[in-house]
Amino acid sequence: MTKRAFVTGVTGQDGSYLAELLLHKGYEVHGLVRRTSTVTRTRIDHLYVDPHDPAARFFLHYGDMTDALRLRDLLEKIEADEVYNLAAQSHVRVSFDEPAFTVAVDAMGAMNLLEAVRRTKKPARFYQASSSEMFGKVVEVPQNERTPLHPRSPYGCAKAFAHHQTVNYREAYGLFACSGILFNHESPRRGESFVTRKITRGAARIKVGLQDKLFLGNLDARRDWGYAPDYVEAMWRMLQHRDPDDFVIATGETHSVRDFLDAAFARVGLDWHRFVEIDARFERPAEVDMLLGDASKARRVLEWEPHTRFSDLVGMMVDADLELARREAGAA
Repeated sequence: MTKRAFVTGVTGQDGSYLAELLLHKGYEVHGLVRRTSTVTRTRIDHLYVDPHDPAARFFLHYGDMTDALRLRDLLEKIEADEVYNLAAQSHVRVSFDEPAFTVAVDAMGAMNLLEAVRRTKKPARFYQASSSEMFGKVVEVPQNERTPLHPRSPYGCAKAFAHHQTVNYREAYGLFACSGILFNHESPRRGESFVTRKITRGAARIKVGLQDKLFLGNLDARRDWGYAPDYVEAMWRMLQHRDPDDFVIATGETHSVRDFLDAAFARVGLDWHRFVEIDARFERPAEVDMLLGDASKARRVLEWEPHTRFSDLVGMMVDADLELARREAGAA
């Protein structure tokens, strides 16, 4: 019997890779999209076919994480076996400018979905996209599932609320509810406002003459960067496991923004020091200095491990952005 999955945030980086993975595994996939004046679905355009085609297994539904009734109606209609909550205002710096919106979507939206799952006739297995940003001002290195949370942004606080609610719904109502505490994960599909993609896109555009400078914030921040497709496999593995639980997903390596600059600009044969300038607008009011994950539990219990090294990840992203920049230059 074909499994059905409901994926919020399906148009994002993780949502698009997860949809691909699930379709490859034979699922029928239903994605939640917001109706906006500017519709951006480039990450999933290749998956979409005529929904009236008898062979169609990928369907999109309009809705919003702040609309609890709509979420419940969709789950009753779809009768999903698995629900993956990837929807979020996911930019940490933006969360300082839009804290109320971030909380409405990332915190209350998650609870709306948990409540919808709880109240359906057939409760689905639930995955919550938690974040390493919840650790914030870290009290130990590396961070694991037992590390105390100390978020340093509205985004981190909202994610901590959603994380604790997921645990609460599991313990209070017996839901099969898991949280994946994912450390930073990137790909060529990463949004252009995130620092990794800003760097790879900037390096590529500078290389082909479309851009002169790249403006960044804190270059000393250190992160544990992995490859998004590796990480969505971990999401799926959590919902296939016998018992619901929470798992840190990380590479166990940490690199600074400077390291990322070194690797990206070396890929195009340039010295980043000539092109990068610090702009205080991109610095956070409260910085998270260093994140490093311990994914030993996921390796042991889920038999999951990352397959993509840092240097390969940066090279892949730069190469993809170089191709885009060359096309852009040719069309100019």
